[in-house]
Amino acid sequence: MKEGKAWSPYLGGALTGVLGVMSVLLTDKFLGASTSFARSAGMIEQIFLPKHVAALDYFAKYTPKIDWQWMFLAGILFGSFFSAISSHSFRIQNPPDMWVSRFGPSKEKRAIFAFVGGCIALFGARLAGGCPSGHGLSGLMQLSVSGFIALACFFIGGMPVARLLYRGGR
Repeated sequence: MKEGKAWSPYLGGALTGVLGVMSVLLTDKFLGASTSFARSAGMIEQIFLPKHVAALDYFAKYTPKIDWQWMFLAGILFGSFFSAISSHSFRIQNPPDMWVSRFGPSKEKRAIFAFVGGCIALFGARLAGGCPSGHGLSGLMQLSVSGFIALACFFIGGMPVARLLYRGGR
């Protein structure tokens, strides 16, 4: 497929701001995503062990259900697909070029790294009581000191890890 022009990051930022304001106006909730993964795990577990899920205090607080946040994640999925299609940059590629140049073409290795990295990120998000979109984006929208600190920490931690993994690759 012919490579097209990517969306402007300024437009993306402005639309994210509009989304944040609309989220508060329409749902009285700020942007966030990590709780949806816990709720989804609970929905899956309910299929096999409903009594176990009902007995857990965690799921009393985070009831396994499809809510606004779950739909927010679905919107991210479909919105990113629409963005890639509309900018003519959509392509199916596994694994990405940067990964292949650093770690080789093994799809299995990529899947293991992605799964382990996702588990670590989700554990950290639940431990912190929220994810980067919750602490970073929503925190900044509220001019929260903790939001600024969280976002700075994401970059302080993420940049050295990316440099270590990819050693300045493109």
